[in-house]
Amino acid sequence: MPSWGVRGGVCYSVWAPASLSATVKVQVWGQPGQFQMASVRTDFRINCRPMPGFEALQLRHSDQYEAYARWWQPGSARGAVLYLHGIQSHGLWFEASAQRMAEAGFAGLLPDRRGSGRNDIARGHLPSARRLLTDLGDCLNEIHVRTGFSRIHVVGVSWGGKLALALFRDCPARIASLTLIAPGLFPKVDIPLSRKVRVAWSVATHSRTLFEIPLQDPELFTANPRRLEFIRGDDLSLRHVTGGFLNASRRLDRQALSVAGRPERCPLRLFLAERDRIIDNHKTREFVRGLDWPQRDIVEYQGAHHTLEFEPDPEPFFSDLVGWLASQPIEEPSLAST
Repeated sequence: MPSWGVRGGVCYSVWAPASLSATVKVQVWGQPGQFQMASVRTDFRINCRPMPGFEALQLRHSDQYEAYARWWQPGSARGAVLYLHGIQSHGLWFEASAQRMAEAGFAGLLPDRRGSGRNDIARGHLPSARRLLTDLGDCLNEIHVRTGFSRIHVVGVSWGGKLALALFRDCPARIASLTLIAPGLFPKVDIPLSRKVRVAWSVATHSRTLFEIPLQDPELFTANPRRLEFIRGDDLSLRHVTGGFLNASRRLDRQALSVAGRPERCPLRLFLAERDRIIDNHKTREFVRGLDWPQRDIVEYQGAHHTLEFEPDPEPFFSDLVGWLASQPIEEPSLAST
């Protein structure tokens, strides 16, 4: 349901993620049975409750690292989703789509990756690709304990898309389906060669020198003015990473792309944005088409930019995402859930 409020004698109704400010169109009631449209500038952090439905968690990974996560638990779950954000983003960016999946009956875990989002310890660092995949295994375990589902739908956005494929390569029997949203398999944006030399030295010396992520321009993500403002003011975005992180990312690239030569398969849907300036749509499309998998669909949104969640009207994307997951076979949960 939307949030309600009264300002200056005006009754208004709005729906928006937490921590955003915007001018919204509202219905203003005058005489009984009459209303007109008006604009109200409102700060959602003050006047509206956060988007409902999720529980904030602290996940303790197997190495005792504690990571922040959001958990959605519908009344009667028909499936469960592990939702993976991108290199610079974090869970707040994707609350709206996670909420829509929960409304469709899918329990969801949306963790902030270690060293990113709300996780301040070892900011921007990954010990190894194996460590991150182990973290995701911990997430799958958490979902199984909470829901009883043994096979989980994995949704990955941007850098999280290649991570989703790498996770499938690591434990295919635990994955019910893959949803890749503008996945970072073939990036258009990369660090310069001179900086790669410094990264290699940093890895060799086990240094935690930080390197700038080459995605500092918010317009790479969206053309939506309201969302551009959000990205510019987002203090939780990750702007720098260590050489160890970049080395782990390179290893994840190889693992993700190696699924093409493996016998394991699962249903896959690829979502692309026509005007994506971060990933190479052509190479990504050809890679997915080249997979010898029985179900691999591609949906591309004309005129859209990289972060589909941030489109002025994300409803077509939300509807397609939920419809795709709902089309998958329903698995009965085991008795492991509590």
